[in-house]
Amino acid sequence: MGFTNRISLQNVRGDVFGGVTAAVIALPMALAFGVASGAGAASGLWGAVLVGFFAALFGGTPTLISEPTGPMTVVMTTVIATFTAAHPDDGLAMAFTVVILAGLFQILFGVLKLGRYITMMPYTVISGFMSGIGIILIILQVGPFLGQAIPAGGVLGTLESVPLLLGEIQPVETFLAALTVAIIWFTPARFKKLVPPQLLALVAGTLISLVAFGDADIRRIGVIPSGLPPLQLPSFYPGELQRMVFYGAVLGMLGCIDALLTSLVADSLTRTEHDSNKELFGQGLGNVMSGLFGGIAGAGATMGTVVNIQAGGRSALSGLTRAIVLMVVILGASGLAASIPMAVLAGIALKVGIDIIDWGFLKRAHLLSVKGAAIMYGVILLTVLVDLMVAVGIGVFVANFLTIERMNALQSRGVKAISTGDGELDLTPEEKVLLDQGEGKVLLFQLNGAMIFGVAKAIAREHNAITDCQSIVFDLGSVSHLGVTAALALENAVEEAVEKGRNVYVVGAHGTTRQRLERLRMFKLLDAAHTEISRHEALQAAIGLRSVVG
Repeated sequence: MGFTNRISLQNVRGDVFGGVTAAVIALPMALAFGVASGAGAASGLWGAVLVGFFAALFGGTPTLISEPTGPMTVVMTTVIATFTAAHPDDGLAMAFTVVILAGLFQILFGVLKLGRYITMMPYTVISGFMSGIGIILIILQVGPFLGQAIPAGGVLGTLESVPLLLGEIQPVETFLAALTVAIIWFTPARFKKLVPPQLLALVAGTLISLVAFGDADIRRIGVIPSGLPPLQLPSFYPGELQRMVFYGAVLGMLGCIDALLTSLVADSLTRTEHDSNKELFGQGLGNVMSGLFGGIAGAGATMGTVVNIQAGGRSALSGLTRAIVLMVVILGASGLAASIPMAVLAGIALKVGIDIIDWGFLKRAHLLSVKGAAIMYGVILLTVLVDLMVAVGIGVFVANFLTIERMNALQSRGVKAISTGDGELDLTPEEKVLLDQGEGKVLLFQLNGAMIFGVAKAIAREHNAITDCQSIVFDLGSVSHLGVTAALALENAVEEAVEKGRNVYVVGAHGTTRQRLERLRMFKLLDAAHTEISRHEALQAAIGLRSVVG
């Protein structure tokens, strides 16, 4: 596979039609996300062009459409608000530098081939994370929805300002925002196939604001600068560098998750398989270029990707077409956007927030698993009220902890010790007879499956239960993996048995299991005659030695 994405000329018509359709949808979304982020409509538009073009050209998912998304906009809002508050003159430039850093992190993740690990997290965490982002996006649109600017302080600041916002509500703008949501929500399916409801709402809301409320004082986008965007050189203060790198890592990781989850959706629709590491490289390069030219961060967009595929897009030519069409529209018709009401864009963004929430899983999570539902709701609360990465970190830790606990409980059942032939172990008839002949003085200690660290407790428990026996046979023939902690627990059990004068046999150890025990030097505690024999031979030896030891 080459350096660039899979670009094919065998489906030009489908790719071009898919790209044009995706561009039509991208226009209102880019405007809405640019305004919602605080960077402005132009930044949203150029983010859609630059991220989309370079991710399509160098990515690893042929049909993926990349542009500013709801989750990325939520983080961009925080980044821009943080740095513009601390540095009014250079804050926006610092925010674009964070976008560049995010892209560099993504390139690094791709070079280190971490793509397949990034989305390997429990669905309860992903669901809670995305639902929390949806809720944040909704809350941040409350101010613009009511005809006012987004209050300072992000989510908590907006919630605290709700009484003031309601007291100063602008009825005309609230009507336009509500109308926008209604058009997107209730447009019949047969019309959605002809015109994207977001574009329909954008045009209808703008025309109504001009015709019916032309004299009203309505907040509008204003003039978007024509021409290509100027180069934004990286800007930072030494005292802010640590915080900028942190936000860059957060934005980069979120973009990776967002893009790769959308790549999985594209795979399922096209029956293909994407290259996750290559995709991260393309996403990173796209965000670097977007930050350099004043665009906000972007990632793989599910809506644009699905529309592209449904319209016939099958290769990266569709994503390149979309970016070029969108750029032509920006350069040739940017003046038409000046009259678009901010409330209309708030309605579009609010509906995106509603759609991001995982309503399907929210309704039935408690039916599948009470613990899983608790993790999901916990991640939602942490995402909304604390921090995105804190939510993911704690959610993944708790989910993995519960998973490991369950695995340990299951694996602990594979640690068994018996001294009679009527036990649960899988033994041959001859071996069962030998155990019975031992009359309780010979103990067979068997380990099965993967022995991870939690199994050490079970090994110690079974070993401590041994009271009156003269010979112990440790059977490792069915061990598929022996973790370090379990190996140390086994070594401790063998050492203690030897110190108490018992005859100890360790049989069946092979492959990596034997190598690990050899590195621990455990076999130096025993003669070769006690370790290089079969289970059957060990039982025979134990029976023969019983009367001698006794």
